[in-house]
This record gives sequence, C-alpha cells and structure tokens, in this order.
Amino acid sequence: MENTHAVHNGIFNYLNEIKISPLSRAYTFSDSVYEVIPFYNFNIIAFDEHITRLDKSCNSLSFKADIEKIAMEIKQLIKKSNLKNGYVYYQISRGIDPIRSHMFDANIQIETFGYVVEHAFKSKTLKVMLCEDLRWQRCDIKSTSLLGNVMSMNDAKDKGCEEVIMHKNNFITEGGASNIFFVKDNLVMTPALTNNILPGITRELLIKAIKNEGIDVQEGKYTLEDLIDSESIWLTSSTKGLAEVGEVINTKTKLIQGHELFKKCKDVFTKKFFS
Repeated sequence: MENTHAVHNGIFNYLNEIKISPLSRAYTFSDSVYEVIPFYNFNIIAFDEHITRLDKSCNSLSFKADIEKIAMEIKQLIKKSNLKNGYVYYQISRGIDPIRSHMFDANIQIETFGYVVEHAFKSKTLKVMLCEDLRWQRCDIKSTSLLGNVMSMNDAKDKGCEEVIMHKNNFITEGGASNIFFVKDNLVMTPALTNNILPGITRELLIKAIKNEGIDVQEGKYTLEDLIDSESIWLTSSTKGLAEVGEVINTKTKLIQGHELFKKCKDVFTKKFFS
C-alpha cells in the first residue's frame, strides 16, 4: 500500500518499503501479539486501555517489550499520517530466529511492526452465521494465531455473511472479530470473560457507558438457545463500533430491528466516543 505510514523496529517508513524477514517468528509460528487502536476526529479512543491490553498480551508470552516506547511510537505514527479517522494495526513478535525452531533463544530481540489506515467507522447491519468454536484455549491473549477465526469467517463469507457467532459445548463465546451482546426479556446480556473470550476494549467501554446511564448488563454463560430466543443481537469491536445483527442464517431467530434498547445503547456509545 503506497503512502501508507508504517513503522518497523522503530524506523518509520511507508508500508510498501518495509522488509520483514521470513524467519520472523510472527511468520513461522504466529508467535506474536497485536492491537487495533482506533482514532476518531484526531482523538485516540481508549488509548490507555489498548496499551494495557497489549502489555498484558506481551507478559502472557514473556515478551521483553518496552511498552512505553511502543506507546509513543503508535502516537507518532498517527500524527505522521495526518488522518482524521482511522486505526493503527500494531504487532509485536518474539523476534527473528537464525533458523526456524520451536525453541527460541533466550536472548532473542523482539520485533515490532505497525501501520495506520483510514477508516470511516460507518455502522452497518450484519448478516451472520453460527459456527463451532475451533480455536485454541487462550483466546484471552490477543495473538495473531487466528487461523480458526480466518477459516470460520471465510466460510461465512462464502454463505453471504459478514461475521460469525462462535459456540463451544453449546455455549456462545464471541464473534470472529468481535464480542457479542444480545437482548432477552428486555435485558442486555453478554458472555462473561473466560480464556475463550478476548476482553474487548469496545465491549468494556460499552458496558461502562450504558451502566452509567442506568442500563444493566448481565454477564454470564449463555447457550445457543438463549441467543436464538433473543430479541436483538449486537457485535462490538474497535473497527465495527456497535453493530446490529440483522439476520442469523439457518436459525429461527426473530430479531427486532432497531430494538429500543439497541438504539438507546447505540446513542450513548456514539455520543461518548464518536461525536
């Protein structure tokens, strides 16, 4: 991508000029973590929360990352882009091996890489499908090891869908690139955080914002039947914001489009972060 501002190991350049070793452990093992950090109207949304999660991901994999330096680098990258609305993709890998090996050298140096792109943050109603959650058991770490997500999302794409809702042992977990909220009996519900669910920043922001407005959110273990019987389903992520689900294919869901609770929560969220 020409003229896309990027950075690799602290050196700023354009994305199409950056060269990355094929022996990067991000490339050979997905031995890397990442963040997607949105900004709107020149303001970074929940920067501290994103950096804290990135630091936790690094610590979970024992990466020796200078998180304060990385935070400054991300801000510089956004400033260099001069974009009003967009997001930064930032990735940290364990480093580059002299030759591919499962066991890494104790003195390996981390590798950092990021780029910034323009994004309009326009919400759309989503068509989704249900799928078995086939991912590894540490989805709470924001790792680049996303093959399960990729396979499910592309299967959904082939069926005319934009997203998936995953389930494990009949309990819903999360979307392919999002967290799940739904309304049942006029209550807002979302799966409680576990090792199978990423602690989404937008999820956290939404819960805090609507609770401050007196809207209760119930976090718990919810079955496919709970979801299918729901009145409204929403997905949240840093790039989707708060997106309403219009259809869950091959199910008997009867979703109310523009549900009153969805509209209220959407309004609270938009006014706080996108106005």
